[in-house]
Amino acid sequence: MSTEPVARTPAAHTPAPAGGDSVESVTVQDPLPGSALRRELRAAHALVYRECLRLLSLRLHTVLIVLEPALYLLALGSGLSALVRSDTVGGGYTTFLFPGMLAITVQAPAMSVGIRLIMDRESGYLRETLMAPVRRSTLLCGHCLGGTLMATAQGCMLLLASGAVGVPYQSLLFLLLAVGMVLTAFAYTTLTLALAVHIRSVETFNTLLGLVAMPLLFLSGVFFPLTALPQWMTIPAALNPLSYAVDAMRRCIAGQVPGVAAPGGLDWAGWRPPVLLEWGLLAAVGVAALCWAASRFGRPE
Repeated sequence: MSTEPVARTPAAHTPAPAGGDSVESVTVQDPLPGSALRRELRAAHALVYRECLRLLSLRLHTVLIVLEPALYLLALGSGLSALVRSDTVGGGYTTFLFPGMLAITVQAPAMSVGIRLIMDRESGYLRETLMAPVRRSTLLCGHCLGGTLMATAQGCMLLLASGAVGVPYQSLLFLLLAVGMVLTAFAYTTLTLALAVHIRSVETFNTLLGLVAMPLLFLSGVFFPLTALPQWMTIPAALNPLSYAVDAMRRCIAGQVPGVAAPGGLDWAGWRPPVLLEWGLLAAVGVAALCWAASRFGRPE
């Protein structure tokens, strides 16, 4: 059973009267009923603020993360657009590729949150953080919120280049794509945190990510429609959270841009799940992974 340290209110002593008579110390409860909640929120805010400082300080690293999917768009989109038939991908291949590149841009910084958690454990920073008078689950939620926010911010940087790939600048479309990126970042941040609380070595964690990331990428429909996969690979594709993220964003673009379709999506025995259900599944995966990670993170080291 998981145990979490709960903040205790220190005892307050009333001053002795002038006559010299002693007065027993009385424990005074927190005068404001919401002060414990504010303490938890301040701890989570501090971790989110730390992630913001990292994003601002590592500008070259941030640019390189956004540059990789942008090169995919230029190289693959331009090179394969003449080879891939437009009716196969529902329009231009670059437009078809764009939602997958958004998901990749969000995926990389979200997965790095788990690496930082392991490095904090190795450096001793995590042990000092755990001494704070707040619940351990609050600290884990702070890591999760910070990683989700930073991953979404980097995805929005690539979203600004949507006009170059045939995706118009529309406020509603940008809002829908931002929702998709937030849910994708949340799901992948919590999944990597769930792995990081069980793995003690950065090398092992990086090897595991390299082993898992590429199959998830190619089974998500980023580069080609899922209908092109063999029949036996449809089940792994349906279990891949990235498949729902890419398909939902692709269908959001198809619903707002005339002449663009979203072919080759997920198929549940002949039924294609709607976008809201795909978003709900991403959120459910994120919540389940966060609860699992919190139960393990709450145990004493």
